[in-house]
Amino acid sequence: MFFYAYIYMGDIMGSIKNYIFEKDFEIRIANNYTDIINYKDILNFDDNSISITDGNKKIIIKGSLLSISKLLDNELLITGKIDSIDFI
Repeated sequence: MFFYAYIYMGDIMGSIKNYIFEKDFEIRIANNYTDIINYKDILNFDDNSISITDGNKKIIIKGSLLSISKLLDNELLITGKIDSIDFI
């Protein structure tokens, strides 16, 4: 039983470590939000469009009633109806 608990805690610690030290740009899309990890800068935003950069390319998120619900140094949570995500 102790061995299994050790593996389980190792998995949890590995997941936490990956989240904290994650370096890759990532977009996670769900039904009612979009989570963006490791963006570099917000270029522009309004109710219909949010433009960001990951340092290499520009990402334009288009939709309606868009809002930035969470803003951290490396994470951005966008809510609203997303119609498209373009990589330029």
